[in-house]
Formats: sequence, C-alpha cells, structure tokens
Amino acid sequence: MDPSTPGVTLVGVGPGDPDLLTVAAVRAIAQAAVVAYPVAQAGGEGMAARIAEPWIGEGQRRLPLVFPMVEESEPRRRAWHHAADALAAEVGQGLAVALLCEGDPSLFASAAYVALALAERHPVCPVRVVPGISAVGAAAAAASTRGRPYPLALQREGLLIRPTPDTAPQLDRLLERAAATDTVLALLKLGGRWSWVRACLEERRLLATTLLASRVGWPDERLVPAEDVPADAQPYFSLLLIRQTWPEVLPGAQPW
Repeated sequence: MDPSTPGVTLVGVGPGDPDLLTVAAVRAIAQAAVVAYPVAQAGGEGMAARIAEPWIGEGQRRLPLVFPMVEESEPRRRAWHHAADALAAEVGQGLAVALLCEGDPSLFASAAYVALALAERHPVCPVRVVPGISAVGAAAAAASTRGRPYPLALQREGLLIRPTPDTAPQLDRLLERAAATDTVLALLKLGGRWSWVRACLEERRLLATTLLASRVGWPDERLVPAEDVPADAQPYFSLLLIRQTWPEVLPGAQPW
C-alpha cells in the first residue's frame, strides 16, 4: 500500500528524538492528508505528535484521538473502536491517514489495538504499518554511545520485554527464570514501583549491572546504573535493562 493512497498507515515515531524517525516514517507522514495521533484527554498534547512535529506540514489536517490512560478495560475498548471508526471515515472520503505511534506500533502500543479494531469493524480499509525504534533499543544504543556498552542480547542469549511486574514475588520469579536461561530482562513502565524493585535488585546484587533509563530520546533523558538512583518514584516512561551474566569472552565480569 502506497502511503499517499487512501488508507491508514500506523507510523512508529520512536521514543522521543525526532532524528530517530525512519525514512519510511517521514515519507508516510509527508504523504498523508490527515495526521492522527493519540492524546490522553480532549485538548491535550500528544507525545507522538510532539516527536513528529518537525515532519508535519502546515497544510496537513490534524486529528487528535483520545486514548484514556485508565486501568478499566471498557473505556479503553470504546476509545479503540471510536478511533477505528474515525480513521475509517477519513479513508472513506478518499484520504490517506497517518496514525502516529510513540515507539513501535507493534510493541505495547494503543495503535495495535486500533489496527485490530479496524480489521474487525472495517475490514476493507487498507492498513499499512511502519515500524519504529523502541525505547528498549534506543536505551541500549544510548548507553553504548556513552561508553557503557549494553547489548540487548548476545550470541545465544534471550531477551524478554514486558511491563514491570506489580509485586516482588512476580519479579523474583522473572529474575530466577532469566538467570537460568541467560535472558536479559527489559522491564517497561517502571514508575512508582521502583522503591520495591530497587530492594529486590539490591538483594540479588544486580543494581550495579542494571541500567535505568527514563524519558529516552527526550531532552531530559536519564540513563544511569540503577545503583545511582535512590528509591524514589520514577517517571512512568522509565525502563530497566537487567543483565545477570556476561559472555566469558569478555575480560571482566561486565564492561562497566
């Protein structure tokens, strides 16, 4: 599907830095008549729109779509259905629409639910997906760029990406499974859980080799060893990279 023809293109715009948009993402935005993006409430500013701002033209119509940040499933389901209907209506008028998505549209993204709703409610509506750089990949790259090499996975290692668990026992089980299978853990949406998560990592002596990143790609980005961060609540968009082993080919236990 050509992004300039009528249809919906889900566009991953990366974690925060406008320079991390792919060429395909920039082209999809430029060729869209309508640029849609999520907001937490009516009249709010969307983070995805802020990221893509340098690439949105003055002549393009903007379409904010409300995706409430609530735990209840029904309000979120209604929002996804409403978004799918609104996007399909634009396509029905012969327009090309770009739906912006922070990070990658297929990883913990509201846009993925909208794509499912479009397939169910408007199966003839053409849909295209442009992948984006995830915060996990961007955090590992930024750490390496700053002299703290932190590959997400090496050789036969595994990588598990998931939201931070809600309880210490759940985290303990994850850490045990990861240690037994040479798996690196990437835990997203850390937020207020950090106080007890920090205690769990300290008990296992993992603070020094765990990377804490927040607001990746934004001007106030923070990227530090977890041992340098006190047990205060962290921003919602914070993540941990937890590596419990390093390959034997390295000269030390870990490179930083």
